[in-house]
Amino acid sequence: MRRLAIAIMMVAAVTACGRSTDKAPEQAADVKTDKVTGEITVWAIGEEGKALGAFAKEFEAANQGVKVNVTAIGWDVAHDKITSAIAGGATPDVSMIGSTWAGELAKTGALDPTPGNLFDKNAFFPGAWQTVDVNGTAYGVPWYVETRVLYYRKDQAEKAGVKAPQTWEEFRTFVQALKDKGGASKGFNQSYTQGAAWQEVLPLIWQSGGEIVKDGKYTFDTPEAVAALKQYQSLFTDKLAPTDTPEGAFPQTFIKGEVGGFFSGPWMIGVLNNDGGADFKDKFDVAPYPAGPQGRTSFVGGSDWVVFKQAKNRDASWKFVQWLTDPKVQAKWYTTVKALPAVQAGWDQPELQGDEQLKVFGEQLKDAKTPPPFPTWEQLAKVLEAELEKLAKGRSTPEQTAKAIQEQADTIGTGL
Repeated sequence: MRRLAIAIMMVAAVTACGRSTDKAPEQAADVKTDKVTGEITVWAIGEEGKALGAFAKEFEAANQGVKVNVTAIGWDVAHDKITSAIAGGATPDVSMIGSTWAGELAKTGALDPTPGNLFDKNAFFPGAWQTVDVNGTAYGVPWYVETRVLYYRKDQAEKAGVKAPQTWEEFRTFVQALKDKGGASKGFNQSYTQGAAWQEVLPLIWQSGGEIVKDGKYTFDTPEAVAALKQYQSLFTDKLAPTDTPEGAFPQTFIKGEVGGFFSGPWMIGVLNNDGGADFKDKFDVAPYPAGPQGRTSFVGGSDWVVFKQAKNRDASWKFVQWLTDPKVQAKWYTTVKALPAVQAGWDQPELQGDEQLKVFGEQLKDAKTPPPFPTWEQLAKVLEAELEKLAKGRSTPEQTAKAIQEQADTIGTGL
């Protein structure tokens, strides 16, 4: 478990350059990219990190005299490795970060503001750009995105005589039909542990017309949040979602037809096609989030790029990030690791056209939202996971859950 609060305190103490909301937004110096040379040190995470070194050879070929040195690190250690590097003054030039980390890292004063002469925020999905916007200043650039949609067993829906649900009301009827008539004996795979639940509940709050931040403070104890929590809990109380799924049993429970649907991101298409076998692709489909009282907004996550103020090769670093966010390069990267472009024009490239399931994610991204880039978000996410598990298992009510989250959120604060 990450010791987020300790890491923030340690970094702030060492750098002695924390930011506060009463300071004017930082201004980024322009970057000269006409001719760059030298080495760039890059940290990249997960499967993307493993693939980026070879992929960057194309950038080196187009920029003779530049060498990109990529170090791949695991998601399980990336956050702590980056905060430790900041505290020790030993950062790389460039690093990939999780989409909820920018606020925390920006507060240390270690990140270089995004140069406006290279990037147009309107080129990116609005929700993606929100992940790097801290108090009106961008620290970094979105790289790839993911959003959550509804996965469902198309064959079971046809057997049950139902279509993909359009609203919350239709959703519960849909799941009931999959269980009673479609053969999905365990109903729907509604997650509540292993870090997934809050990504499913935030969209419900937004779809209710609520917000999780108001006037610079967390706001979870609201009528809209309670309505969202009631919707979330209803599948468990009505026995339409199991609370006893063994760890590691999913997605085999979906492939076997024991559960008829779930919410998840685009990576699951590849997982299902691989694990389900050659014919399974015809048995499932995806659909947008069922709409709540105020629409069908979803959650947007993914990854961003940041450049550190201590970068030894600032101009070449930002040019590399600019290259990675070029629409054509974004499309080529999609064919390499199936990461969805954060740049909207990337979706117009041939590599992403013609895939009907992919189009669902593209449409959902247009109004998807992200948690605020507050330094304490990762800490609060742990609170959400713990309280939502209690709710799912019937140990608290929606009203009690909203109150408990709010009390702890008030204690934690935003960190700004």
